[in-house]
Amino acid sequence: MVKHSGVRQTAGRDSLGVIRTSVHPGTDGFNVKMRSCGVSSRKAAALIGWVALSALVPGAAHLRAGWRRTGFALLGGYATLVACLCVVTAVADAGLAGRALAWLTQITVAALAGAVAWLCLVVHSFVVLRPGTLPQGAQVVVGLATGTLAVLVAAPFTVVAEYAAISERTIDTVFTEPGVPGEPVRPEDPWAGRNRVNVLLLGGDGDISRVGIRTDSINVASVDVRTGRTVLLGLPRNLEHVRFAPGSPMAARFPSGFLLPESRPGWREDLLYSVWQYADDHPELFGGRTGMGPQVLKETVGHILGLRIDWYAMVNIWGFAKIVDALGGLVISVDRDITFGTYGEGTVAAGTRRLNGTDALWYARSRTGSDDYDRMRRQRCVFGALLQQADPAAVLRHYAQMAEATEEIIRTDVPRPMLEHLVPLAWKVKQAGVTSLQFMPPLISTVSPDWARIRSLTAQALAESAAPEAAPPQPLVAEPAPSFSPIGEGCATV
Repeated sequence: MVKHSGVRQTAGRDSLGVIRTSVHPGTDGFNVKMRSCGVSSRKAAALIGWVALSALVPGAAHLRAGWRRTGFALLGGYATLVACLCVVTAVADAGLAGRALAWLTQITVAALAGAVAWLCLVVHSFVVLRPGTLPQGAQVVVGLATGTLAVLVAAPFTVVAEYAAISERTIDTVFTEPGVPGEPVRPEDPWAGRNRVNVLLLGGDGDISRVGIRTDSINVASVDVRTGRTVLLGLPRNLEHVRFAPGSPMAARFPSGFLLPESRPGWREDLLYSVWQYADDHPELFGGRTGMGPQVLKETVGHILGLRIDWYAMVNIWGFAKIVDALGGLVISVDRDITFGTYGEGTVAAGTRRLNGTDALWYARSRTGSDDYDRMRRQRCVFGALLQQADPAAVLRHYAQMAEATEEIIRTDVPRPMLEHLVPLAWKVKQAGVTSLQFMPPLISTVSPDWARIRSLTAQALAESAAPEAAPPQPLVAEPAPSFSPIGEGCATV
């Protein structure tokens, strides 16, 4: 007890370690009241500090308040959780990321549970520190600070839950194939003993203003499943006299190659890009089965290249602009003015600039003043820029918009169970790199294609991709030699 000028103060320490004083009025009561306000401010600040510490180290506030059992239990549980996360992080690889795609529902639930748990932890830490001992004004301030902190610590968990839920919805929308009946969902060897998998990558022009689908961009990604080395084989959309797989309904219909009467003078509809739509339009060739376009094009391209095509993935080129806009545009160095439109309605001006989705689309697709081969080169430039500039931070910032666009523009027959194996394979591809072989003049004539040469060049490209780096590739064909170049080479992207 302290006496001074008729004022009596009793002092003691509370659960926060702050000295509490009881003041009995005297002649200098005003000064004592001011000192008491200072003590209350320090106590409020200490309470907020302990609550904040508990958000980072659960149990700290409970230990400070004397809740020893609860405090040690929370601290022990948190330490165990951190240790488990450290172990998982240390051993994590792309395979774990692939397997996580099968756990998206559990991840969503766990993240939401974590948000609720951390919010309750912050609130309970606030309660055990007895905020009621503070003056009313300080209680309001401390309560608001605690509420804000609770929301902040729960926010990361809710973001994870949201992203997991969006990912599951997108995957379920895009990957609708359940897999082959009778095959295990997770075979020990998902590639069934094959050294390579071949995926047909298509760019289609389907749109509400157009009838049917034309595959304007036709490429096959042949991936070595052991190393990830990939060869991108590009076929021109205007390839003529397309030959079909022997014994197929299309081969029976066109034994001498794909040939149709001109729909109007100079207008051909019997080129490679029309195979999908022709098959869709003639179900009578397939015993009445509809939607045969993807399967027929897979068989046809596989026959041309001498490969077995495992799956296809088609991106609606008209929807590609949505992906670019979701990323905030693509920075591309345009080497010359690119005019687009039937009557030259627009121009993508030369120079280095950030192109929005519409301009990037027209830069990739325009044939005005150029040919299909120049357009194929520009398409590789755009896709190369997309791969370079779609960094993880940009993808996360625009994740919801990109997922929504993906649902609308992608079609594929990749089975849902294969995703967990394709994710680690994609990581290998990213590390190993991609080379490109484009079958265009003068290497290959589109009017009278040398089918045997196409298969020979394909075999050579795959052999060189699979060969050890120390062994220089040996030319297997006469000049002009094929150009196996990294994808995007010759494209001025930033």
